[in-house]
Amino acid sequence: MKEFFEKFLSAMVKISSTKALTALKDGFVLTMPITLIGSLFLLVANLPITGYADFMASTFGETWNIGLNQVAGATFDILAIVSVVGIAYAYARNDGEDGISSAIIALVSFLIVTASSTVTTGGEVVSAIIPKSWTGGQGVISAIIVGLITGFVFTFFLKKKITIKMPDGVPDGVANAFTALIPGFVIILGAMIIFQIFSSFDTTLTQFIFEALQVPMQNLSDTFLGGLIIVLLISLLFWAGLHGPNIVMGVMAPILTANALANSELAAKGLNTVAEGAHIVTPQVIDNFVKFGGTGITLGLLIAAVLSAKSKQLKNISKLSLVPGIFNINEPVIYGLPIVYNPLMLIPFIIVPVIAYILTYVATATGIIVPFVGVQVPWTMPPVISGFILSGFSGAVLQIIILALAVVIYYPFMKMQDKQFIENEEKGITD
Repeated sequence: MKEFFEKFLSAMVKISSTKALTALKDGFVLTMPITLIGSLFLLVANLPITGYADFMASTFGETWNIGLNQVAGATFDILAIVSVVGIAYAYARNDGEDGISSAIIALVSFLIVTASSTVTTGGEVVSAIIPKSWTGGQGVISAIIVGLITGFVFTFFLKKKITIKMPDGVPDGVANAFTALIPGFVIILGAMIIFQIFSSFDTTLTQFIFEALQVPMQNLSDTFLGGLIIVLLISLLFWAGLHGPNIVMGVMAPILTANALANSELAAKGLNTVAEGAHIVTPQVIDNFVKFGGTGITLGLLIAAVLSAKSKQLKNISKLSLVPGIFNINEPVIYGLPIVYNPLMLIPFIIVPVIAYILTYVATATGIIVPFVGVQVPWTMPPVISGFILSGFSGAVLQIIILALAVVIYYPFMKMQDKQFIENEEKGITD
C-alpha cells in the first residue's frame, strides 16, 4: 500500500506540473474576476429572500432587473472566450514566449470553429453574429482544447525558430507581430479546415465537442460517485503535502462551472429542481460546503482545540489559525500542527468533507436547498454568510450543521493529538 500510495502521489505531481495542466489552471483563473463581478449583479437580481422580487418590481417597475441581468449575461456568457484567451496566453507566457499573440490567435481560432449564425424561433437564420450560447458554459471544453493546442503550436514554432525574423532595432511590438505571422497562419488555417469539415455535417467543432464530450463529462461529474471522488482526492492530496484543491479543481473547475451555468439557464426558464434537470455538483458545493474553513473543514478542529486543548502547542496553533480559518485559509494548521502526513488526522481530514458532501448532495437532491446557479462568492467569504448568500437560510443552517459535525468528529482525534503534545512537553520535546 505504501509503494502504491507513493507511486500515485508521484504520478499526480507529474500530471499537475505538465505544461498543459499548468496553463489550464493559470488561464482559467482569469475567469474568476468576471464571474465574481457577474455573481454580484446576478445576486442582487435574485436574492434568496421570499417576496424580494415582488417588492422590487412594485417599487421600480417590472423591468427593474434587466440591467442586472445584462451584466450577468455579459460576464457568464463569455466564459469560453476568456478561457481560451487566458489558457493560450498562460501556455505561451509560461514557456517564455509572447503570450498576447498566442491569446489573440487562440481567440480568432475559437471564433472560427464556433457557430457564426443562429436560428430564431420562427425558423429564420441570422448570420454574421457570435451566439452567446456557445461562448459561455457550453463552449468551455472547446475553448480549453483550442487554447491548449494554440499555445502548444505557437510555442513550438517559436522554439524551432520557424518565424519571420525582423532586423535588430525594430520595435518589439512590430517584431512580435511579424514573429506571430507564420504560426498564426498555420493555426488559423487549421481552424478553417476544421470548420469546413464540420460544416459539411451541419455542425461546428464547438457544438460537436459539447454534445460528444462536455455533456458526458458534466453528467459524470454530477453523479454522486463523481463528486465523491473529487472530494476524496482533494483531501487525500492535501494530506500528502500537495495542494489538492489546485490540482483537482484545476481540471474540474471548468466542468463544474459549466454545471452551474447550465442551472442558470434552467432557472431562467423556471426549472430549478433536480427533477427538472438541474445539476447538483457545482463549484459552490465544493468551495462553500465541502471545504469551507479550509480543506478538510479544519475550522471544526480549531474550534474543538480552542475550547478544550491543554497542551501549549495545540492551544497556540489553534489560536493563531482560528481567524484565518474563519476566512477559509487553513495553511497555518495544515503545516503548523501539522496535518500533512499526520496519520492521526488522516481519518477526520477525509471523513468530515465526505459527510459534508453527502449532506449537501442529499439536501440539493431533495429540494431542501435549490441547485446552485452562476452566483459565486469570494473564496474568503466566511461560512454561514456564504451559505445565506448562496441559498438563503437553508444554506446557512446546512453550513452550521456541517460545522457542528466537524467539531464533534475532530474532537476525539484532537484530544489524542493533545495528549501526545502534553507528553512531549512534559519530556521537554518540542517540534
